[in-house]
Formats: sequence, C-alpha cells, structure tokens
Amino acid sequence: MSESQLKNSKKTTNFLLIVGIIFIALNLRPALASVGPLIEEIRESTGLSNTLLGLLTTLPLIAFGVVSTLTPLFTKRFGIGGTLLGAMILLTIGIALRYFQWIPALYLGTFLLGIAIALGNVLLPSLTKRNFSENSGFITSMYSSLMSVGAALAAGLSVPLSDNLNLGWRGSLVVWGLLSCIAIFFWMPQVGKLKKNTNNRSFAVAMKKMVNSKLAWKIALFMGLQSMVFYTILAWLPVILQSRGYDAAFAGWMLSLSQATGIIGSLVIPYLAGKQKNQRGIVVVLVLLELVSLTGLLFPQFGLVALWVSILGIALGGTFGLALLFLVLRSHDTESATELSGMAQSIGYLVAATGPMLFGGIFDLTGNWDYAIMVLFVIAFIKLYMGLGAGKAEKV
Repeated sequence: MSESQLKNSKKTTNFLLIVGIIFIALNLRPALASVGPLIEEIRESTGLSNTLLGLLTTLPLIAFGVVSTLTPLFTKRFGIGGTLLGAMILLTIGIALRYFQWIPALYLGTFLLGIAIALGNVLLPSLTKRNFSENSGFITSMYSSLMSVGAALAAGLSVPLSDNLNLGWRGSLVVWGLLSCIAIFFWMPQVGKLKKNTNNRSFAVAMKKMVNSKLAWKIALFMGLQSMVFYTILAWLPVILQSRGYDAAFAGWMLSLSQATGIIGSLVIPYLAGKQKNQRGIVVVLVLLELVSLTGLLFPQFGLVALWVSILGIALGGTFGLALLFLVLRSHDTESATELSGMAQSIGYLVAATGPMLFGGIFDLTGNWDYAIMVLFVIAFIKLYMGLGAGKAEKV
C-alpha cells in the first residue's frame, strides 16, 4: 500500500471513529434529561415524594461513582471499543425497563442506564487522549457539546412526546432507546479496530497514586461540584418554575434552553482552554457567570427567566467541558487518562449524587425553593477554589 493510500485509510478510520464518538456522546444525556420535565406527571401517576423523585436523578450518579473507578478493569478485559459497545447495549436495556408499569423496574432501569453512561463518561476522554491528543481541545469541544445537544433535545421534547403524541411519561422516556440502538449500529465496526490495552501496571497501585495526588482531587471535586449543580438543575428547574406559575411546557422548554446554551459553553470553552497552558482565568469567568444567573433565579421579581437560564446553561456547559479537558491535559498517556478519568468521575459523581435529593429534601423541609438555591451559591465558591487548583499547568 502506498503512502497516500495509508494516509487516506487513516483519515477514513479516524472519520468513522469520530462518527462513532458522536453517537456515543449523543446518548450520554437524554435518558437523564428527559426525567425533569416529566416529574409532575410521574408524581401524579406514582404518588412518589420529592425525595424519591430526586432519586431518579441521584441513582445514575451513584452508578457513576461506583463504576467509574472500575472502568480500567473493563477496558483491560474488553478494550475501549468492546466496553463502549457493551455500555450502549446496557443503556438500551435500562431505558426499556423504565417502560414497565412497576416502580422497581423504573429504578432498576435507571440504575442500569447510569452504569452504561458512567462507562461512556470515563472512556471518551481516554479515547481522545489515545487517538486525538494533538487536537484534544477540538474533540473535547465536539463531544461535550453533543452531550448538551442530546440533553437539550430530551428536555425540550419530553412533554410534547408525552402529551401531544399521547405516549405518556413512560413512552416519552423509552423513545430515547431508539437513539442508543443507532449508537450500537455505528459503534460495532469500531470494536475490532480499537486494540485492547496492553499495559500491565497494577490497577491498585495506579489508583493509590491517583488518590494521593492533590491535583487529582481538585479535578475530581471541580467535576463533582459542577455535576452536582448540573443534575440538580436538570431535576428541579422545571418544578421550580412551575411553582412560580409557569406551565409544564414552558418549564420544560426553559430546561431545554439551559441545555441548548450549554452547547455554546461546552463547544467554545474546551477549544479556547486547550490553546492555553493555564486555565485559571477561564475558571473565574465561568463561576462569575454562574453566580449572576443564580442571583437572577433567586429573585423572581427580576423576571427575564430565559436570560438567567441561558447564562446558567453557558456556565454549566463551559465548566463541564473544561472538567473533561482537565482529564486529558493533566494526564501523561492513555492509561493515566483512563485512571484519572475513572478516579475523578467516581469521586465527583458521588459528590454530585447528593445534589438532587438534598435539593428536594430542603424543599420538603422548608416548602421554599429559595433556601435550596442559596446552597448553590456556596457550591459555586467551593468550585472556584477547586478550579483554580485544577487550572494550573501541571500533570498528575
């Protein structure tokens, strides 16, 4: 094979891999983002409390925390390609289980899809480090923004699918299994092309080094606090807006708007940050945007709900994309990227898992969403401190 043919073959392989990454990324949010706008319908149908409804968002985060650290064990056995294919199959099963009119099936399906999404969350940064290290900012921008696209579509279409197409909340949730089936189809060719990891270093030793790294902890907590706010907003923003007199459709579209503007943040921020050695200034700007948006939401008399929601979406999308980029920039190689990603996302999502239930619990105790929103201000300042540490040009 000539040199030009080899180059063309490599370009084709990379193009198909990028297509596969696109469909993996599109599947990592809809199963979660579709729940928030339907909370009131689910409550009326099942009689579940706010705390138990919050568990529908918290369960996947618990799965993220449990599975993320163990991901390197799966990749050593099945490779990155096989693990991601298995994740999409498991995601489809989890989504399907939520269709059955049995409350335990709703929670079991939610936990299984959380496991599947956890594997995808951890492995996309590893795949970026392995195959696109020279263009890590661009690839991270691409897939993180597509994750926001998936979330925006799910948040905006959940109520119309349920009400306008008469699918009900169960049918609305299960529709997203079609997207995961498409991902399975596009990812199957990658399984044989992505070679298994040949690194033999001890998983336990690698994790011990990560746990003893202050930088790794700052990255983990930055990611965790970002995710805590993201999933809290995902679960409760529609309910907060409905409590202030807006209808379910408007509340759903406002959640969709936050996810849509999140696309801007997750598309632009990693690309810009990838061109800089030090990302601390970007961290400051993003936290300031978040504080401004929370202030607007805390005082409904200001109006301009769409503006505050849009700014919040940009801030959360940007911090999420930046957190993913930290996993690439602060690691030495593919294996360390997988280990850092697993450790950071495990700790981070266990922190994040407290958010939706805590938020719902505060409302159950006080009957006022303002107290819960005030907690988000405290989280923003802690996130600023962690982000300033993670933004330094160092390696774990």
